Amino acid sequence: MDPLPSARKTFTSFGRVLPIIIGVLLLISLVNATIPAETYAGLFTGNLLIDPVLGAAFGSIAAGNPITSYIIGGELIAAHISLTAVTAFILAWVTVGMISLPAEMDLLGKRFAVTRNLLSFFFSILIALLVEVTLNTFGVSL
Repeated sequence: MDPLPSARKTFTSFGRVLPIIIGVLLLISLVNATIPAETYAGLFTGNLLIDPVLGAAFGSIAAGNPITSYIIGGELIAAHISLTAVTAFILAWVTVGMISLPAEMDLLGKRFAVTRNLLSFFFSILIALLVEVTLNTFGVSL
């Protein structure tokens, strides 16, 4: 078995996807640079139902990596943002990608990409609410 044809095919595919990945990374960097973390703090109301939706919406727009989300989540908690909002924000930050959606649709298919992102958005809200319920049930406060 000759590995050379497979290597060529892989290299060709990578060369076709590389400009898309670079474009997505540049767009994510632009959004992260133009919207500082302090901006998010002024947008939350403290409402148990509205804050997770807002957190998931902002997390979906400002996509990032998990390591950065821990730092931003800590800053939001320190700014007295509700845990449900921060949890939804972090989950959506990592799992939903509105900015990377066009690239994901191109690579994985439109139906899959849209379904995955919608499910991730709704589950980030649901999980944030469940975290709040769980912590209240066991009497844990931050």
